[in-house]
Amino acid sequence: MIFSSVLYPVLSHWIFGGGWLQVNVGMQDFAGSTVVHLIGATGAFAALLLLGPRIGKYTKDGKPRAIPGHSMPLVGLGVLILWLGWFGFNPGSTLGAVGGRFAEVVVVTNLAAAAGVVAAVAVMYLLSKTIDIGMAGNGAIAGLVAITAPSGYVEYWAAPIIGAVAGVIVVFGVIAIEKVIDDPVGATSAHGLAGIWGTLACGIFTSPRLAEFNEVGDPGLWYSGSFHQLGAQAEGVAVAFGCVFVVSYGIFFLLKKTIGIRVSPEEEDAGLDISEHGMYGYPEQFIPQPEYSTGLLSGGMPPVAAPAPAVSPMTTTEP
Repeated sequence: MIFSSVLYPVLSHWIFGGGWLQVNVGMQDFAGSTVVHLIGATGAFAALLLLGPRIGKYTKDGKPRAIPGHSMPLVGLGVLILWLGWFGFNPGSTLGAVGGRFAEVVVVTNLAAAAGVVAAVAVMYLLSKTIDIGMAGNGAIAGLVAITAPSGYVEYWAAPIIGAVAGVIVVFGVIAIEKVIDDPVGATSAHGLAGIWGTLACGIFTSPRLAEFNEVGDPGLWYSGSFHQLGAQAEGVAVAFGCVFVVSYGIFFLLKKTIGIRVSPEEEDAGLDISEHGMYGYPEQFIPQPEYSTGLLSGGMPPVAAPAPAVSPMTTTEP
C-alpha cells in the first residue's frame, strides 16, 4: 500500500511528471528503468535483508545452493509474455500509436532484449559450458529493463550494446548477490542492476535528435563529449535508490517487529500452497499435512495417505 500510494507516485512525479529531477536536474527516463524497475528492486532488496534466506539455501560453510523453479517451460513462457508486453510498455510511453515513433521504440526495445539473451547465454556458456535456459530468461528481462529508460532517447545502433551489457551484468550480478543474499528470482540483478545501467546508458548514448524531440536533458557522452547528462542520470539513480531504500527498510522493519513478515519454519517446510491456501499446488505434493488440513482438500473430502506403488519406479516387471 505504501508503494502504490506514496513511493511510486512521488518518484514518478519527480522523474516523469515535471518534477525536480526531470526539470531541474534533467534526468531522462523514458519508460521507467528507474521509476518502475529500480524502485521495485530497491524495495525487494530491503525486504530480502530483513527476511533472510530460505531454509536450505546455504550450506553450513555458507555456500549458496541452487533451489530451481519447478518448470523451466513455464519460465520461458513467462519471459516471452513479458517480452511481448514490453512492446506496449515502452512504446506506450510515446502516448500515441500513430507515426513512426511508436514503431521506432518497438524496434529499439526488441534489439536490446535479443542482445541481452545472447550475451547472458554466451557468458554462462563460458562459465559452465551449458546453455542455461534460466539465465537466458534473465538476460532477456535485463535487456528489456535496461532499454526501458533509453528506449525513447537512443538510436537503433545503441540498443544492442545496452542490452548486451545488461545481459553480462545480470549473470555476474546473480552470481555475486547469491553469495550474500537469497534472491529467489534474481530481481535485484535483473531489475535493480540492469535498471541502474539502463538509466546511466541515457547519459552515454542519448542522441541530440531525441534529446531535442523529448525536450528533457542533453545529448549523452558519446555525442557531446560531456559528462553532464551522465552526472544527471547518476544523481537521479542515487536519489531514487536512497529514498526508496530508507522508506522500504523502515516499513518492513516495523512490520517484522509487529505482525511479522515471514512464515514459520514448519509452514515453509510444508509449502505455502497448503499452509496459506489450504490446497497443494501440484499433485506430487499431495501428501497429508494434518496440522494444515482444512478438511476441504480433494473436493471436500479429508486428505488420505497416497497408496504405495505396487512396483517400484526404479524396477521393472520384465525378466
